[in-house]
Amino acid sequence: MPDAPVLLRDHTTLRLGGPAREWVRATSEQELVDAVAEADDAGTPVLVLGGGSNLVVADAGFEGRVVEVATRGISADTDGEDGAVCGGVVVRVAAGEGWDDLVATAVERGWVGVEALSGIPGSVGATPIQNVGAYGQEVSQTIASVRVWDRTLRGVRTFAAAECDFGYRHSRFKGDPGRHVVLTVDFQLPVGTLGAPMAYAELARTLGVELHGRAPLADVRAAVLGLRAGKGMVLDADDHDTWSAGSFFTNPFLTAEQAAALPDDAPRWQQPDGRTKSSAAWLIEHAGFRRGHGRDLRGGRASLSTKHTLALTNRGGASADDLLALAREVRDGVEAAYGVRLVNEPVLVGCEL
Repeated sequence: MPDAPVLLRDHTTLRLGGPAREWVRATSEQELVDAVAEADDAGTPVLVLGGGSNLVVADAGFEGRVVEVATRGISADTDGEDGAVCGGVVVRVAAGEGWDDLVATAVERGWVGVEALSGIPGSVGATPIQNVGAYGQEVSQTIASVRVWDRTLRGVRTFAAAECDFGYRHSRFKGDPGRHVVLTVDFQLPVGTLGAPMAYAELARTLGVELHGRAPLADVRAAVLGLRAGKGMVLDADDHDTWSAGSFFTNPFLTAEQAAALPDDAPRWQQPDGRTKSSAAWLIEHAGFRRGHGRDLRGGRASLSTKHTLALTNRGGASADDLLALAREVRDGVEAAYGVRLVNEPVLVGCEL
């Protein structure tokens, strides 16, 4: 009998998604390149899968080849006892390494600059695509370069950080979706015992330091894990608030007219380009969508997290259609209330919002 198809719901943090027509697990860089290149040669659609933490996959699944990135390796550029060169270290990390595993290693070894990104699910290879960020840090602040397989030019390329077009939840890789398969990421990290200067007020208050002050690396990691757990943002199989893709909507960037039309107490952060960033969570909540919204709809299978309005969650037994119906309701409700159309952060595979 043929093997049972692999279900995407077993490989995504939302626990949604139907079967893959074909599944390849790549444990080496060469296997990863070969799996993608062979599918491209055959005209077979490809889905490159890391930790599955930023995907909404259709209930029908994926009619193509899923390539699971299972490469491993974390190496520093020195043989020194503490891994330091002139007070810093360049660390090359395979795309398939778990992101939080890297952060834990960095804190343990005194590598500074990613400690506030503790607890974020997913793989290292996905982080430059989204320019992952939280609690005042973004990966673009420490990335030195990104090595990729370019599916158009059919070769390995290395992009220095300045070439990656990093922005808020954006990069050149996200801007040209599907073209680049991340192989390794190089991080340039200072070495020390204290975390980077605190750039997020909530985290600074939790640690009892001034904004832009510093605290021991291990303390920063522990504080971030605590804050994230309180918002249902640390994976826990027994907690349906964590069956999510993290923040579902990005914070919007508004024109002067849009910002002026918001209520006086709406958050506003002026940007260098003249636009104003506001808070998606604030807009959602003040448009009438409270924590847990959706538990009385569609059998309660999908709802906003009971801990955080930005997370859309699978309460157990949800379908991708259930979740997307909730997302549309929230997006359209915010637009009706404030004239702001929120944009989804997760990648949609085989479905539309």
